[in-house]
Amino acid sequence: RLSDGAVLENVIIGDPAADGIHCYGSCTLKNVWWERVGEDAATFRGAKDSDVMLIDGGGASGAKDKVFQNNLVGTMIIKNFYFEHFGKLYRSCGNCSRQTARTVILENITAVVGKKSSCLVGINENYGDVAIFRGINQIYAAEKPKVPACQKFIGNAKGLEPKKSSVGADGKYCFYDDTTLIWHLCDPNLR
Repeated sequence: RLSDGAVLENVIIGDPAADGIHCYGSCTLKNVWWERVGEDAATFRGAKDSDVMLIDGGGASGAKDKVFQNNLVGTMIIKNFYFEHFGKLYRSCGNCSRQTARTVILENITAVVGKKSSCLVGINENYGDVAIFRGINQIYAAEKPKVPACQKFIGNAKGLEPKKSSVGADGKYCFYDDTTLIWHLCDPNLR
């Protein structure tokens, strides 16, 4: 549990990682590695819109569902990070009791798409969530991308499973192009 203003740096979290790190307020994770993600690698619980969770460097493997999740408010910035064997890189909570607009910024990440990967990011368009890819983000997949970079959902505050809406860059909720999100074909054994 990280309190507002905390910094966690140069840590390897072993297998299994249980419920991961919870950040209350603004916090920084610098060069943190997860051998195998448990429930989530880290959950952001910002207290106000201006709170920021910065994840700079590090990597994570083995997330059956999401690696990072924002359950309250604020902006999550994920940069210079390596992902493999994941369901989603990031998810804005789709059915938390408190819903609001959340932002995620992914910058210079590397991700290896696997068999369980469903999307890179999942956001709630009905609450005004925003996903921005900046810099050069390298995505490796065994076949032409079938996994959407940005999956939009219709979230709710009732604990119900959110419904999928649309996918892709749209200039309103999801921001990326061929210079900020680069797909590569790779050896299927990497999956």
